[in-house]
Amino acid sequence: MLTPETSRCVMTQLVMPGHTNGPSGVLFGGVMVQWIDVCAGVAAMRHSGGAVVTASIDRLDFLEPVRLGNVVLLQAQVNYVHRTSMEVGCRVEIEHPLTRQLRYATKAYLTFVAIDGESKKRPVPTLELVTDEDRRRFAAAEKRRIDRLKAAGRNPT
Repeated sequence: MLTPETSRCVMTQLVMPGHTNGPSGVLFGGVMVQWIDVCAGVAAMRHSGGAVVTASIDRLDFLEPVRLGNVVLLQAQVNYVHRTSMEVGCRVEIEHPLTRQLRYATKAYLTFVAIDGESKKRPVPTLELVTDEDRRRFAAAEKRRIDRLKAAGRNPT
């Protein structure tokens, strides 16, 4: 069995001029979304043992501006699995390059679906919950899954 820790992905990005909106030197939100999707996607691939596609990204609030020259730290891991889908949580922090001070920037919950070579859904391994934190995250993710499905007008079974 696979634990949440075995899916963990840690990524580091440096905010370069091409990542920013010009004169203000603030990171484009879409660049941040791309980095989150990649980091979380790697975690989902590690857990599922193959290709995945992004099904959804929950609400994303940018809590701190990310500026040119900042180091962006992304950490993702699988929180929950269903038959063919997984929820992955991704936490993002900003590191000031001189002071090394960390600031919490945002978090996101992404849903991925595992696919085979013909782009058909395929089952994913169950998740072994080892710690109390694993169990807490799993329960919270299960509730979010039900809420997502209800909001989409689908049956959460």
